[in-house]
Amino acid sequence: MAFGTFSKLGKSQQKMYGPAGLLVCGYRAAEQAQLQNLLKELDLAELPLIFITKDQEEKTLEELLALPDGHGSGRDSELRRAVIMSGFREGDLQRFMIAHRQSELPPQMWATLTPISEKWQLKNLLAELEAENRALQKRRQEQARQNNGKPQ
Repeated sequence: MAFGTFSKLGKSQQKMYGPAGLLVCGYRAAEQAQLQNLLKELDLAELPLIFITKDQEEKTLEELLALPDGHGSGRDSELRRAVIMSGFREGDLQRFMIAHRQSELPPQMWATLTPISEKWQLKNLLAELEAENRALQKRRQEQARQNNGKPQ
């Protein structure tokens, strides 16, 4: 399986790939309302919100995005914590990510749907996101060590 790479987000209002929606993994039922409120505050409440549970991790992202708005709501998810965004405008995506980081919700992994990833099983995407996250953390730690060892 060929995995993608990071790409820089713009701030345009151009719609990104895929049907509008959010696949939400790893949220406890109590946190789901917080996420819904955050989306309301950002005027993004019209986006379909699909809460994914462990029993759905072998489905493709395409299959999961076809589920109805609100699917899985009220059920705890034991998956790795992530949000997969589809059909967002770049500017809205950035606003959402910034607001999420400033909220009381725990950190999570982020992904956007692509023509390649929509055919992936969710479990494979989550594993790839986790590997990318570990590599990024390692790179940041190495940079911090290098910066601490140099005179400023």
